[in-house]
Amino acid sequence: MSATVLVIEDSTPIRVAVAAALTEAGHRVLARPDGSRLEHDLAQARPDAVLLDVMLPGSDGFTLLDVVRRRSDAGIIMVTARDAVADRLHGLTEGADDYVVKPFEMAELVARVGAVLRRRGGRTDILYVDDLEIDRDNGTATRAGERIALTPTEFRVLSYLAQRRGRVVTKTQILTGVWGYDHYDPNLVEVNVSALRRKLEAHGRRLLHTERGRGYTLRPS
Repeated sequence: MSATVLVIEDSTPIRVAVAAALTEAGHRVLARPDGSRLEHDLAQARPDAVLLDVMLPGSDGFTLLDVVRRRSDAGIIMVTARDAVADRLHGLTEGADDYVVKPFEMAELVARVGAVLRRRGGRTDILYVDDLEIDRDNGTATRAGERIALTPTEFRVLSYLAQRRGRVVTKTQILTGVWGYDHYDPNLVEVNVSALRRKLEAHGRRLLHTERGRGYTLRPS
């Protein structure tokens, strides 16, 4: 499942690590060191979930929690080194959906984000690769807001690659994953990948790459 997650954390190592873990899990991540752009981010990015550190420069996490609740229906996970029961209760009673205490296991944090998204019905059917947006529920793909005309098969190939973005997949894996069999002519993959690459590049820079002798990968240039 995929969603847009806004991470507000002033510690650079933690912010980078959290963003990387959430991206690896398939989410689109916007990471900020403080809440100075919060209202803009809520309006423009429309996040499905917000991770809020409590101890932040400027407005603290509890103050930002109120802003999110007034301007968005995003799920909220508070992240902090504070482990006092009073702090946890304050965040939860003020509208937070979950509360994670540092230090935490990254896998647990990713799982908690997923749980909050499921409970709140987040947009979990959208995949992002750079400026490419793939809506698996509606069967559409757009770049920079422009719709890309794809055949049903091309869309299935694109979705398969997007779910494995950044990883090299072989022709046999694509055949099995998209068509359900691995004994079709590999040229079937080549034809669809070639058409898909041409259509994607008509709307922006190259995203679909050929790894010679290995297969294909969908990633930013």
